[in-house]
Amino acid sequence: MMTLGSLTDVEYTTAIVVTIAHALLRPAGRGMTTPNAATTPTDAARRRSIRAWCWYDWANSAFATSVSVAILPPFFAAVAKGEGLAANVATAYWGYACAAGLMIAAFGGPILGSLADHLGARKRILFCCVVVGALMTAVIGLVPWAGWRGLLTLFGIAFVAYAMANVLYDSLLPTVARPEEVHRVSARGFAYGYIGGGLLLALNLAWIMRPAMFRLPSADFATRLSFVSVAVWWFGFSIPLFRDVPEPARVHESIPANKLLPAVLGRIWQTLLSLRRQPELFRFLIAFWLYSDGIGTVIKMSTIYGSELGIGTGSLIGALLMVQILAAPASIVFGRIGQRYDPRLAVAIGLAGYVVITMIGYFLSKPWHFWLLAGLVAMFQGGTQALSRSMFSRLVPRRQQGEMFGFYSVSEKLAGVVGPILFGVVAQLTGSGRLAVLTLLPFFIIGAWLLMTVDLEKGAERAGN
Repeated sequence: MMTLGSLTDVEYTTAIVVTIAHALLRPAGRGMTTPNAATTPTDAARRRSIRAWCWYDWANSAFATSVSVAILPPFFAAVAKGEGLAANVATAYWGYACAAGLMIAAFGGPILGSLADHLGARKRILFCCVVVGALMTAVIGLVPWAGWRGLLTLFGIAFVAYAMANVLYDSLLPTVARPEEVHRVSARGFAYGYIGGGLLLALNLAWIMRPAMFRLPSADFATRLSFVSVAVWWFGFSIPLFRDVPEPARVHESIPANKLLPAVLGRIWQTLLSLRRQPELFRFLIAFWLYSDGIGTVIKMSTIYGSELGIGTGSLIGALLMVQILAAPASIVFGRIGQRYDPRLAVAIGLAGYVVITMIGYFLSKPWHFWLLAGLVAMFQGGTQALSRSMFSRLVPRRQQGEMFGFYSVSEKLAGVVGPILFGVVAQLTGSGRLAVLTLLPFFIIGAWLLMTVDLEKGAERAGN
């Protein structure tokens, strides 16, 4: 188990130019080898690669917290209100924008993952996604004249880049972790993410609530500065992954450039057909699609729903900061439960918690209700997501990691499309997001039931893991 002291590695914040050149120019497969290669990395190198992999969760979680969930949704609601948009319509438009970004990422994920497998270039493509996402996030803060349409457009581009990067990042988990430790390492990554995202969110919250203390001219300026800080944080703390995580060896034959896209599309089609021969993996994907819909919608719509009900920005962001603080140890606990007992049961317990969260969301009316809801989310969010990622990694053949994690992304992103759209439609038709909350219940209940029917050991054996 790593301690907080090990997080302060000075090496990870130096030599940026050298690291970027190393990540972009080093031939695929050079350096540390994968577990399938003729040699294996030393224990020290393997621990360093695990730590570096976890640092990316620390890096990109700033976007997930400060931009996607905590600061941008209420900021967008305020901008939209200033331009004459009704509160429930702003809620609906935010849901539609999230759905559009998820749809693009869902269909692009398998193509990107398969392309990375063919080229042996997961890290290089991941680097490009990080650059685009961080740049668009910075632009959100640097263009004060952008109206609500501009904010949605910039957020959409950044979100697609963020989601595409996660496909490649998740696919590197089996490269750095041994089969017997994937649950623990996946949970550790989420714990890093909660700590890192929470630290920057705390600073952002301090800027916004007390701008004069930091000699900032206004809360609006502090909010925009927060977006720029997320961009710098995301890019800077991604460097360890590009430096220390090995590029998996290419497992497909080299293909001429003019035949690459047809080969990738053909490979994806064959993978779709092969799912019929992997029933445990197929059932897991359906279960994940169902319950991930509810989890993703809770994450994306919580603050803008709270804004619609009149919950103040301070309570919204403060409660989400509490999530970051409490969710890190909760993720570690879930990881240990999944490692020692049945990860399916641990996830099912988390989904039962989300049923309670949904009911509280329906009756939400006061700030302390939102704080209670946030505390419960902190208990279950990271653990359910971490164990889902590690269970999937055990069901996937190693030669298809990038490609299959693309399909994992499709399950997650398509689920995210349905939830925000359904939430937005119900909110627009009823004039409130309150009834929209109840649409999430079936996804948690049915998803948990289906997950418990998946035989993980049988599926791992079929995948050769």
